[in-house]
Amino acid sequence: MKKVLFLLVCVFGLQTMLWASDDKPIQVNQLPQAAQTFIKTHFADRKVAMAKVDSDWMDKTYDVIFTNGDKLEFDKKGAWKEISCKYSEVPGAALPQPIRQYVSENYPDARVLKIDKDKRDYEVKLSNGWEIKFDLKFNVIELDR
Repeated sequence: MKKVLFLLVCVFGLQTMLWASDDKPIQVNQLPQAAQTFIKTHFADRKVAMAKVDSDWMDKTYDVIFTNGDKLEFDKKGAWKEISCKYSEVPGAALPQPIRQYVSENYPDARVLKIDKDKRDYEVKLSNGWEIKFDLKFNVIELDR
């Protein structure tokens, strides 16, 4: 019985590893419509180097990388999850208004280089080295340097 159970666990583990991450290049017009609209609205001046879909075991995400190194990540519905701008800054209009206001009031000389959004919070990385975490109601919950 133990051998059968061990075999089933091994087969399930192997199957999970094989399905764990399946990156596949796609065209921008194959992104969800919300992602396409976001790119046209906030990143129209940038050229796409690559777009890909990442199919995991239970989820699907989309990545878009621009020729200047900026990167976007979208969920399966096309809502942004991450905006990373290494050599430029996150467009102000792409930021939630309360975050944009907080940064401009408290760090007027800093640029937003990266923002991550998940089910619990937003994380913002600034050009001056500060990292700010906001809850979903846009209250600051953590500052780190």
